[in-house]
Amino acid sequence: MRPQSGLSRDDMRTVFGALLAAVAAVLVSAGELPRGSYSKTCTLKPLGAGRDDTDQIEAAIAKCGHYGMTVFEPGQYNVTRKMTWDLVGSRVDMHGYLSFVPDIDYWLNASNTYRVVFIQNQASWFVVTGHDFVIDAHSSGGINGNGQPWWSHFHTVTREDGDGRPIAFTLKNVTRALVKDFRIESQPFWCNTVADSSEVVYDGMYCNATNQDPLYAGKNAVPNTDGINTYRSDKISLYNWDITCGDDCLAIKGNSTNIFAKHITCRGGNGIAFGSLGQYVDLPDIVDNVVLEDLKMIRLDPQVQPNMANGVYFKTWTGTVNSSPPTGGGGGGGHVSNVVTKGVSLDNVTVPVHVYQTNGGHSADAPSTLQFSNLSFIDWTGTSQRSTLVDIECSSGAPCPWMRFENFNVAPPVGTTATVKCVNVVSESGLPGCSTITTA
Repeated sequence: MRPQSGLSRDDMRTVFGALLAAVAAVLVSAGELPRGSYSKTCTLKPLGAGRDDTDQIEAAIAKCGHYGMTVFEPGQYNVTRKMTWDLVGSRVDMHGYLSFVPDIDYWLNASNTYRVVFIQNQASWFVVTGHDFVIDAHSSGGINGNGQPWWSHFHTVTREDGDGRPIAFTLKNVTRALVKDFRIESQPFWCNTVADSSEVVYDGMYCNATNQDPLYAGKNAVPNTDGINTYRSDKISLYNWDITCGDDCLAIKGNSTNIFAKHITCRGGNGIAFGSLGQYVDLPDIVDNVVLEDLKMIRLDPQVQPNMANGVYFKTWTGTVNSSPPTGGGGGGGHVSNVVTKGVSLDNVTVPVHVYQTNGGHSADAPSTLQFSNLSFIDWTGTSQRSTLVDIECSSGAPCPWMRFENFNVAPPVGTTATVKCVNVVSESGLPGCSTITTA
């Protein structure tokens, strides 16, 4: 008999239906108006090589960002300082790229970026706020992060969270928005973040962090180039993403609810992450109702990117506080529940499914109290580098109930026998060999 708190197949269909209805509502609300419906139009052309476009961009957004339309004609727009767009009832058509000059020392000065994303004190050089707007880059525009100098530089100095490397594209305090067919080339750090926002649809996102420096061939020269981190946000939908990176393709961070993603291609990196979570002892992390569907993990030429670590993985800090954020932390509570991963194709990933709750900790730490429950893995295919296909190691302080596997058909290396590892799992279905524990 299914535990009363678990989700049946009908329940899952209800979750899918509710999320899809929410997506449809956002698309209608944020959908494009006829061009003649906007009260004003601002059109920009690049000033040319070596010239600064920041002033003309800010002037156009100030004039047409509320109830107007802003059009970027093709070309590279040089941006030399941090920039915020406040968009209300408006549209931006980007046929060109915002090219952020790679002045590393300038951008690493904290006064030259925004710190609007609370988690890990991350920096942003470009922030969009507002409501009821569309940004359409027509698959021919977006952001050029000029990341290669950054990646090469940070092979010679220490990298750590909160060190000032800028997020390429940040949505903060946004409600009802559509970002469409947007390209981000060579992000120095995270490609996207959506924080403190709701009812946002990304339909078509391309991020490409590919090292071109021969000194670092065969190494992960592009760490921390996540496709997106969601944080403190609700009703976020991601369609048709193509991410080449050296870290998390998607990262679902704390207090992300009602997240829907479909048609996601991850090329290299760590796969799709839930976490890390539980880093802040006084701030519980709640992640609930997440549906990820039609996912592809593709291993690249190892000279370009050696990593393709996971299909989907879940991680928390331990229950002990070890130093303080952004580089340390732990002890935070909360839960992750009602997660569906469906239609997943794996190309020789290292560990297809992984759950662990010891991030940033030590063997003597207290166990995490953040619980994972009701995780579903449906219609998985492909190959694994290791014979351990599923490694679920839950905390003794919060054992995991309702781990569900259906049509999980991932192949281990030729000549090996598939194995699974389950630690502190209370209940599961469809995963032979998974040992469960009995709770009072």
